[in-house]
Amino acid sequence: MTDSPRDARRLRVLAAMSGGVDSAVAAARAVEAGHDVTGVHLALSANPKSFRTGARGCCTVEDSRDARRAADVIGIPFYVWDLADRFREDVVDDFVAEYAAGRTPNPCLRCNEKIKFAALLDKAIALGFDAVCTGHYATVVVNDDGTRELHRASDAAKDQSYVLGVLDERQLAHAMFPLGDTLTTKDEIRAEAERRDLAVAKKPDSHDICFIADGDTQGFLAKHLGSAEGEILDEDGATLGTHSGAFGFTIGQRKGLRIGTPADDGKPRYVLDISPVNNTVTVGPSRGARRHRAHRHQAPLVRHPAHRPRHVHRAAARPRRGRPRHRRAGRR
Repeated sequence: MTDSPRDARRLRVLAAMSGGVDSAVAAARAVEAGHDVTGVHLALSANPKSFRTGARGCCTVEDSRDARRAADVIGIPFYVWDLADRFREDVVDDFVAEYAAGRTPNPCLRCNEKIKFAALLDKAIALGFDAVCTGHYATVVVNDDGTRELHRASDAAKDQSYVLGVLDERQLAHAMFPLGDTLTTKDEIRAEAERRDLAVAKKPDSHDICFIADGDTQGFLAKHLGSAEGEILDEDGATLGTHSGAFGFTIGQRKGLRIGTPADDGKPRYVLDISPVNNTVTVGPSRGARRHRAHRHQAPLVRHPAHRPRHVHRAAARPRRGRPRHRRAGRR
């Protein structure tokens, strides 16, 4: 049984509005369903101009203005909440610490977990709201005993349940995802936004890291962690080259290793291990890299997907190759 939280009655709903098309349509659908909806935009930077703008951002001044205009068209109250300090601690500082520890974090997953749902929900409940509405493509399923589970969206191609797989049952009890049962394409969502006269109908999706304005992840990390020359080693411990910071590598990386000719066999080499303690990077053949990547990269748990209602499923890990790159979960 698929349901929204206590939807047998009119709910007080706090709609998270990022300034993108998905969250705007989700808020409009919540109003259309008869709920008492209030829109809120999260200000995540003390200096919004330092965040990426246009198609590459989701937390800038222009995004807050887009969200406000959407709320005006929908006809709901709108507020901006300052969560810049929380964002810095839970997302930015965590991002730097993970790289310092030799791991490759996904700041968008952490932001959705800690900020765009958990922190938002805590404030919403404290203010007397019944549910938080977002534009994520996921579904909450209510069991016969009243417990709730997070399921994949109806359209697997747009599913984002992996972003919210860390939510517990208490949080799911207050979650509302109006787009989760949508089988339409993103173009049709945009068409719906246009029919509703929402100016964000043609706004591009967000991607990349919002708090690295120029897109230079290596430069950002070097500024926070400093440069420290170390060795690039083979599996036997022989030195193949040097680097200026272990944070500049990611498990499975093949290009940009700066080790000259890979080996006598002519086969490419991949990053197998990153040791922050010794400031070393170990490289080896692809077979070893695949084994190591499978061990180090575990995808978030998605509970009970709709097409396999009695089984817990762990999404397949898809490690990145090349220099660290990040793809945002998108404006919601």
